[in-house]
Amino acid sequence: MAVQHWADTLRKAKKTALISDGKRKVHYLFEDGSEMAEEYDLKTDELVLRKLRQKSTFGGQGQWTLEVGETNPNGVTSDLIKESSSNPMFMRRDTKTSFQWRIRNISYPVEVYSVSAEPTERCCVVRTSNKKYYKKFSIPDLDRCQLPLESTALSFTHANNTLIISYKKPKEIITLEQELLGELKKLKGTSEGDIDCKTQ
Repeated sequence: MAVQHWADTLRKAKKTALISDGKRKVHYLFEDGSEMAEEYDLKTDELVLRKLRQKSTFGGQGQWTLEVGETNPNGVTSDLIKESSSNPMFMRRDTKTSFQWRIRNISYPVEVYSVSAEPTERCCVVRTSNKKYYKKFSIPDLDRCQLPLESTALSFTHANNTLIISYKKPKEIITLEQELLGELKKLKGTSEGDIDCKTQ
C-alpha cells in the first residue's frame, strides 16, 4: 500500500532536528538523495512549512520547492523588487484535520467562486464566473500516498478578501501524521546556539 510505503520512506530517512523561534525544524535526507525540510509550531504541533528538493540531473543540489507555507511573507524578492501587495497571493496552510489553501487579495462576492475536484487530472480548480481568476493545484500528500481525490471532501469560504479552500484529510493521512509527529518529538532537537550538523 502506498501510504505504508511513504511512511517507511519517512522512517528510513536520516533526520536532523533543531528547535528555534518557537518551531521544531526537521530536515530529512532520503535514500535517493532528495531532501525535505519541515517546520512545526511548538505550541500547536501544526505544520507551518514544508519544502522539498530533488537532486539535479547532474547530481548537484536542485532548487527547493515549497509545498506548505508562505513563499515570502513580505513579498520581497530582492532589495529592489517587491511583489505588488494587491495581487492575489496563493499559499497552503494546513490544519490538523484538513489541507487548506488561502488566496489573499481576492475580493469578489462568494457566489462568484467555483471550487471543484478533478479526479482524472488529480487536481483542484478554482474559477470565478467573471473569468478574473483561475487556478489549478494538486494535493501532493494524496499523490504520494496514492489516495483518491474526493470532491465531497472539498469546501470553501470567503472572508476579509481571502478565499479559504479546505480539503478534509483522509483518515490514513491523519494517522500517518500523528505517528510521524510522535516520532519527531522523540528526536533530540538541538537549540539554535547548540547546532550539531550530524544527521541521525
